[in-house]
Amino acid sequence: MAEYNHREIEKKWQKYWEDHQTYKVEIDKSKPKFYVLDMFPYPSGAGLHVGHPLGYIASDIYSRFKRLKGFNVLHPMGFDSFGLPAEQYAIQTGQHPAITTEKNINTYIAQLKNIGFSYDWSREVRTSEPDYYKWTQWIFCQIFNSWYNKDTDKAEPISTLYDAFSKGGSAAVNATTEDDLSEFSAEEWNSYSEEKKYEVSLDYRLTYLADSVVNFCPALGMVLSNDEVKDGVSERGGYPVIQKKMSQWMMRITAYADRLIRGLDEIDWSESLKEQQRNWIGKSVGASVKFKVENSDKEIEVFTTRVDTIYGVSYLVLAPEHEWVAELTTPDQKAAVDKYIEDTQKRSELDRVSDVKTVSGAFTGSYCINPVNGERVPLWIADYVLAGYGTGAVMGVPSGDQRDWNFATHFNLPIVPILDTQKDLDKQADATKEGKYINSGMINGLEYKEATQKLISWLEENKIGKGKVNFRLRDAVFARQRYWGEPVPVYFKKNEEGRDIPYLVSDKDLPLILPEIDKYQPTETGEPPLGRAANWTYTPEGESTAYPLEMSTMPGWAGSSWYWFRYMDPKNKEAFASKEALDYWKDIDLYLGGTEHATGHLLYSRFWNKVLKDLGYVQEEEFAKKLINQGMIQGRSSFVYRVKNTAVPTFVSFGLKDQYEVTPLHVDVNIVDGDVLDVEKFKATRNDIGDNPEFILENGKYICGSEVEKMSKSKFNVVNPDTLVEKFGADTLRLYEMFLGPLTESKPWDTKGIEGTSRFLRKLWRLYFDPNFRVEEVEPTKENLKTLHKTIKKVQEDIENFSFNTSVSTFMIAVNEFTEQKCKSKSVLRDFLIVISPYAPHIAEELWEALGEKASITLASYPQWNAEFLKEDAFEYPIQVNGKVRLNLSFSAEASKEEIEKAVLENEQVIRWMEGKPLKKIIVVPKRIVNVVI
Repeated sequence: MAEYNHREIEKKWQKYWEDHQTYKVEIDKSKPKFYVLDMFPYPSGAGLHVGHPLGYIASDIYSRFKRLKGFNVLHPMGFDSFGLPAEQYAIQTGQHPAITTEKNINTYIAQLKNIGFSYDWSREVRTSEPDYYKWTQWIFCQIFNSWYNKDTDKAEPISTLYDAFSKGGSAAVNATTEDDLSEFSAEEWNSYSEEKKYEVSLDYRLTYLADSVVNFCPALGMVLSNDEVKDGVSERGGYPVIQKKMSQWMMRITAYADRLIRGLDEIDWSESLKEQQRNWIGKSVGASVKFKVENSDKEIEVFTTRVDTIYGVSYLVLAPEHEWVAELTTPDQKAAVDKYIEDTQKRSELDRVSDVKTVSGAFTGSYCINPVNGERVPLWIADYVLAGYGTGAVMGVPSGDQRDWNFATHFNLPIVPILDTQKDLDKQADATKEGKYINSGMINGLEYKEATQKLISWLEENKIGKGKVNFRLRDAVFARQRYWGEPVPVYFKKNEEGRDIPYLVSDKDLPLILPEIDKYQPTETGEPPLGRAANWTYTPEGESTAYPLEMSTMPGWAGSSWYWFRYMDPKNKEAFASKEALDYWKDIDLYLGGTEHATGHLLYSRFWNKVLKDLGYVQEEEFAKKLINQGMIQGRSSFVYRVKNTAVPTFVSFGLKDQYEVTPLHVDVNIVDGDVLDVEKFKATRNDIGDNPEFILENGKYICGSEVEKMSKSKFNVVNPDTLVEKFGADTLRLYEMFLGPLTESKPWDTKGIEGTSRFLRKLWRLYFDPNFRVEEVEPTKENLKTLHKTIKKVQEDIENFSFNTSVSTFMIAVNEFTEQKCKSKSVLRDFLIVISPYAPHIAEELWEALGEKASITLASYPQWNAEFLKEDAFEYPIQVNGKVRLNLSFSAEASKEEIEKAVLENEQVIRWMEGKPLKKIIVVPKRIVNVVI
């Protein structure tokens, strides 16, 4: 083939790889393993745009490189295929989500194969397939059947909890659970019926039902996670979100808070991402204190990291959703409190905690008693306090906290100084800086640590408080009131009091298959869509009663919290993965994905991995050794400018727009070439610009404005990779995306730049065909070997450091040098193909075959660079006379300063430039420059 035809070459080799299963991998204990994984995509209807493959290309280059280095590489791909978009489409059209999901997946697979990724497609997984979610359900059951033993610092089977209760009662158990559970002796436990024991155990399990304040979106009919809510509305659709208390399945991720923090020190993830997780978990060391409610038997518990400021408490604040608010609100304050609660429901939790400027609240009319000094303290509600964080109550200390000061001054509340008088507040601040307290009850004159410990001891002795470690992290909501998700494998029986008690579906009856329903919306009575199923019940083995099944489905993060294990053994029907596969592949060596998953997927995955390790199913404490967050490829948006208040829709070109009052409108970048708009296509493709619009042009052209923004359909700046692959080729796209800049940084897309990369590949082709095959069995020159080996060295270092952009520059330099050298050496050009093959695998395979190689280039070995070939034989020095370069002279790389000085001063041209003037000095900078000063 004399001409480089990317279309023929790429289709040929993609078919070859598929036919020969080139990237299929099996356990091979003779080789070291390496597991490279991309965060798998949700298959949206829009397909891929050029921003999506950035991380995929990087991981593919690394995977191919590790294969060439002799590793057995697992590099799979699959789809996170449950989720909201397919369900929303189903609600609108009546089409089953499985149909649109299948269609979207097929589009993604075609696009991914079109770019030439080295995925082992035999291992593909889809979270919405019953063969997959059977094991998601099974893992849920294992978590449900476990509790967290603080003494052993790990999850254990629930049977060990029963054993501990039978020997020592509740006092024998140090579990992560709710506070203030009922206490019982071993004798009492052993006297309980099996049903009673089971019900007691429900309070200790890692998965449990609880009333929780959630982000509820009435329009979507579902609970949303915090990261699915933006500015009080749903991220998808922009529907209002309210705070609502609902019975929800929860997972006790808080049990792992300390281990989740400690584990961050053991993994090679970016510091910024690890810091996000640390902040999200939010470990705080302090004390809990109980404030007795006046004229009531209730006590409000607060957590504080500064128990030493308790003498300065001026008021207490409850979360508006706190279960006691209604009971503690006096009749004269009811209207104001109800109105405040109604307003609070319209704000997301994120909005509430991040708003540090707005001061709002409502007085309940009730008072509490400060336990250390007996002072009467007013009880308020305010939305900056969250029911799900801590105890849902905080103490206000205006003299020690800015937000508390703002609240107190706004509502004209008393400000209680820790000293005797208001005028002494400055002295208090100075004293605190010195670590001492003055006139503060029992801690008068003590240092901070001593004061804190004395107060905690006193609180514990009087049973009104205790030292405590608290976390911002809350237990994870594990339910959604939607259809397109994993059914929760739970059914309900009523106990003697008529309460619904959850039981697990038997393992042998998994998967619990998602049923067919007539509509994908909640029922008319407000039940989740599964309430529409004809017979959504379960009959346990040996029983005749059909019990109702759980109608919520699992959240979107369920299937993605363990999927890397399924890739290890995707067809296994007996386990989520075999012991042999788990022992061999163990964990992910390199994981690539976006930073947006820092406190969602990545945190939940670490949690599930730790549970599975505790229960003996997997070996590793952390699931991914190294994580790289690729940057974002931003779109280059184009704009047209519509003139305001014209009878006929009129658009003015960019250079003339300042002469008019205009409204900028996004325009499809695919009909803009070099900022010049294709006016006829614009008119044909937009139905929002009216009939026969007018265009005010510049030199006969309509010039668009531009701006760099996030790539999205709404901004009309999405570039489809299929179009670029068709026009320029997959290898060109791969190289160009890497060439744009460092992998971890965001960078703007500019389609014009891809043409330079395309020219480079044609120049590479001409090293081998010009126009006929020109490679020969000839000895390489020193220059050939120097270019080759510096390229091998530099590219290997770049790949190992994930500096893929500089590798592309190195390839371009190498091809230029080989071209200048008129290199024809087969041995040199063969090794060069191996080095470039991870980046441009199609052209590399074609040229490899042209060299006479019979097997795929993927089976080759990465060449070793040789330092001998990188030694400089000579160096060409610029020779300056009085600071101006007058000529160049070449010297041996081993030449001494004295030898160089002598030769320069004897050179005829140098003598001529000196013009007979005496030498003042000569400066030799080794391998840099020589300066003759006269």
